[in-house]
Amino acid sequence: MARYMVERIFPDGLEVPVTDGGATALLGVVDRNAELGVTWVHSYVSEDKRKTFCVYDGPDPESIRKAAERNDLPIERITRVRVLDPYFYK
Repeated sequence: MARYMVERIFPDGLEVPVTDGGATALLGVVDRNAELGVTWVHSYVSEDKRKTFCVYDGPDPESIRKAAERNDLPIERITRVRVLDPYFYK
């Protein structure tokens, strides 16, 4: 499965409440992604909460775009990525 970095811009900032409702909303994203073979691995959120960098596994960029549409999430850019860390040589 390929890995992708998805950049998103939220002009008004991203707010996910730390409540049962927020947890339910995020689990809904996971479920809708799975219908398309897309897995949300994790995300990084900028300090001002206006930009996210989300790591996804999926079959192709189009599946990730479709999942974003189903979840009403913006996409600024999708980039296929690979892991590089200080231990790659071992």
